[in-house]
Amino acid sequence: MTNLFDYRKTAGDVMNKLGSVHVDIDNLGLEKKLQHLVLLRASQINGCGFCVKMHTTEARRDGETNERLDRLIVWRHVDDFTPKEKAAFAWTEALTELHKQTDLGPLREDLVHNFNAEEIGALTTLIGMINLWNRVQISVY
Repeated sequence: MTNLFDYRKTAGDVMNKLGSVHVDIDNLGLEKKLQHLVLLRASQINGCGFCVKMHTTEARRDGETNERLDRLIVWRHVDDFTPKEKAAFAWTEALTELHKQTDLGPLREDLVHNFNAEEIGALTTLIGMINLWNRVQISVY
């Protein structure tokens, strides 16, 4: 498929500013491997093939294993992931799918148990950003 829209040309300043947000997110202390997994999980949910490919490549580059990447989609049913990672994945799914019936209270409690305030801010912002990027990328093709 061809790229139908070139947002770098039509909204370049906005795209550059959005991209710079990730530098600030990185500075909040959320570990890089977890960031990759969160980005990948949201991209899987959103069906963004471009982002799935990109984030699996980046995760492997930074030392993530193929086995864990293969099983991310079934993270609830395997013991490959830590409680901290599972809390992040549950939060990612809740903020990506936005079901009205989702009780966020227990998910927030799980976050507070596993992350400090800066990490929760980084995680939540990262999830919001990947959902935005998925939608932008999906709209291009």
